[in-house]
Amino acid sequence: MINLKRKKSLILIGIIAVLLLIIIGTLIWYFVSISSVSKNEEEIEVVIPLGSGTSKIASVLKENNLIKSETAFKIYVKLNNVSDFQAGTYYLKQSMSVKEITNMLKTGIMYDPNEMTLTYIEGKNIKWLAELIEQKTNNTAEDVYALLDDEEYIDSLIDKYWFLTEDIKNPDIYYPLEGYLFPDTYALQNKDVKVPEIFEKMLDRMEEILNNYREDIENSEYSIHEILTVASIIELETTHDEDRKNVASVIYNRLNNNMAIQSDPTTYYAFNINIGERDLYQKEIETYNPYNTRGPNMEGKIPVGPMSSVGRSSIEAALYPNNTDYLFFVSDKNNKLYFTRTNDEHNQIINELRSEGLWLEYE
Repeated sequence: MINLKRKKSLILIGIIAVLLLIIIGTLIWYFVSISSVSKNEEEIEVVIPLGSGTSKIASVLKENNLIKSETAFKIYVKLNNVSDFQAGTYYLKQSMSVKEITNMLKTGIMYDPNEMTLTYIEGKNIKWLAELIEQKTNNTAEDVYALLDDEEYIDSLIDKYWFLTEDIKNPDIYYPLEGYLFPDTYALQNKDVKVPEIFEKMLDRMEEILNNYREDIENSEYSIHEILTVASIIELETTHDEDRKNVASVIYNRLNNNMAIQSDPTTYYAFNINIGERDLYQKEIETYNPYNTRGPNMEGKIPVGPMSSVGRSSIEAALYPNNTDYLFFVSDKNNKLYFTRTNDEHNQIINELRSEGLWLEYE
């Protein structure tokens, strides 16, 4: 009797084990089947006829080797309640997963093989953007600079956008739109796109962002130009969002105490040096320039203009700084920030960084 019970138990365990293997195997097959066919990025033209159902679409995709399994495709559609596929001509890739393909088919977004994207990154300046535009489009960097030097064009932008003011025409400013072109990824029709269209997309996006804060900007004791200038310092001094509002508090505390901001990135920009290219020379630090907050005669002054593109978090930090009594912050070579209240505390941090080989030395 005992042997019979044991035998039944073993049979039951065996059945459960087989079922588990079947389930696991099925899951593995399913997830593998809805992944991309290959890493091939070549576009394949696919026509989805009007009135096509899931089975027809699965068949078309399989014929073009864009999915691994018609069955897995139909299961995915059922499980995720995907419907309302749009008829039309699509340019799909074997590197796309079933999720990516269905997202495109249900939204009716027909990929244009001539379309391209341009990504402007937070903390990058106009020179970087000009080189990017030259690489990605049929424009040259000189086309970018020429447009920025066109006073009539700049005036037309000031008339169009509420946040662009006469401040950007200050003759000491290197590039009038520095800091005003919002960093983001932009879809461009093709490589023949003109620079004004690129700028307009970026300015439209900046307007969309700034409209959320317009009332607070207009009620601030600082102009929009000053706010974006402070935001650019914050952007260049920080890599972590949690530090931004503390950096902003240091900047404003120093201004309120008639102290120079003393931010290294402002000196780098003043003398056209890329951050990370080399350390600053002492003579550069000691030379007056309306951007250089480490130079003479900059006590209580904001630089003449922004020095980089600024993201939303830096704009918010410039508008809503933390309430602290910090007067100093310093960054080590690993971009870690240290905040202090007194000069003695500040010097102590610097000495510790020097002893650990983390201090940015000047030649």
